[in-house]
Amino acid sequence: MTAIPQEPDPIEERLRLGTGFLDPERDWIVRRLAALGPRLRSFHGTEIDLEISLNDRHGAGQQVTLECWIHRTPRLHLVSTSSAPELAVALNEVRAGLIRQIDDAKTRTEPRNNRALRHPETTPEADQPGKP
Repeated sequence: MTAIPQEPDPIEERLRLGTGFLDPERDWIVRRLAALGPRLRSFHGTEIDLEISLNDRHGAGQQVTLECWIHRTPRLHLVSTSSAPELAVALNEVRAGLIRQIDDAKTRTEPRNNRALRHPETTPEADQPGKP
């Protein structure tokens, strides 16, 4: 059997650790943000840049910021932040926020006037109850 080549993980390849994070934490952060991967795979790998930063670690004003730049027309700059005191919870919150923003951005770029793409086709037989 031939193995199917796996696509490279866009998070692992394109994530930069900003202020507040250390290199030994990188693998843990990539695993926490893994749910972003399927959303980002619809873009070419070189179109994406990700940066995560942490301000005031363990302080009262701790804030995690995840930024995503998607280089296409129009260029997208998406930002998600969390002030959760637990770092794992904050990473989950910024991941969920960025997933929502990416989904919204994809929806905005779909054709608005093409009804066939927005709604599945219905047949008259499916609309009449009681017919086999």
